[in-house]
Amino acid sequence: MAFTGKATYSAGVTLPEIAEDVSDLVGIISPYETPLLDAIGDPLREAKSTYHEWLEDSLVPNKDTIDDSSISDPDGETSFDVANGDRFRAGDQIQVADSEELMLVTDVSDDTITVVRGYAGTTPENIADGQVINILGNAALEGGDKPATRFTNRVRCGNYTQIFTVSVEVSGTNIAASHLGISDEMDYQKQERLRGLIRDLENTIISGGQPAANPQGSASVRRSMRGIIPHISTHVYRPGDSGFPSGDDLDESKINYVLRQIWENSSGNIDLIVVGGYQKRRINAFLSASRSFGPTDRAYTDMVSIYESDFGVCRIITSRWVPQDAVLLLDSSRISVLPLAGRSFHFKPLASSGDYECGQLIGEYTLEFRNEAAHGLIRDLAMS
Repeated sequence: MAFTGKATYSAGVTLPEIAEDVSDLVGIISPYETPLLDAIGDPLREAKSTYHEWLEDSLVPNKDTIDDSSISDPDGETSFDVANGDRFRAGDQIQVADSEELMLVTDVSDDTITVVRGYAGTTPENIADGQVINILGNAALEGGDKPATRFTNRVRCGNYTQIFTVSVEVSGTNIAASHLGISDEMDYQKQERLRGLIRDLENTIISGGQPAANPQGSASVRRSMRGIIPHISTHVYRPGDSGFPSGDDLDESKINYVLRQIWENSSGNIDLIVVGGYQKRRINAFLSASRSFGPTDRAYTDMVSIYESDFGVCRIITSRWVPQDAVLLLDSSRISVLPLAGRSFHFKPLASSGDYECGQLIGEYTLEFRNEAAHGLIRDLAMS
């Protein structure tokens, strides 16, 4: 049937043209979706203070680096300096990264370790300043005394809450009048302003920062939370970094490189890759070379929603609020967005001093971002 511009029920009926025909719906064109908040989900608890704290811990490190530029006999040196001598004990088997040689630590003095080269029949290989040393494990003596106690200190981490608010004001006439598409102007304004606040919450969760001084806030300093991007410091990669795959365009080698680095250096389980529109198209292009269609196919699919790698299965989320040059690789089990107790988004009616009704939408939230080393960030990617 050809398009006539008429509603089906009135087709063929001879009626005068209607002067104004407005559907009883209001279309919202401004973007307000919050895919990251939807993926993280509701928190299991509330924040109890404007500074929300949590504890983090780690195992005793089993990696270090050679910190000795004076090595003169690379394949025969039996004593050299390391960056952190307190990570080593006599009896440790150690191995330089990408080397087959095993060494046995026989003595530790400050940051200088003495070793047996070519331990267990392995062949000595060259060592150099800056190389990574893996500590395989300690071989204790039978009947020996207990070793010195080693432990790590729990670290108190935290983030401040941030108040999100907007006012709503509707005149008495506007409340009384009948409107197209809505039944209650005040309720409609509440819903619209709330959509905007939730949009701003996701935007802040991703990129928001804290003031350098007085982050707790004062009469003249606004309290704000630190978002995901400012939190990540360990696994941040940019084109040109040593070891990072070359080129400015996002490709599979870059995603896999970061996933592998996080897997090797933390217990993080990356399950979310969050990107903007351009980088999402780059991820979709991973399959372009192998995509095929039959002669009877009528649908063209060009979308990757889940990325399965050796280091985890990741949902891919497209958010308008992620910087276009960035890719976030997140462990969602370590992320929570918490309201301050009794301060989740709500409407507070205010006294009116005239012919209008008014109030305020208020919410106070913070981001709990545990173990920043379990997450990753790629920046400075090409955007066109």
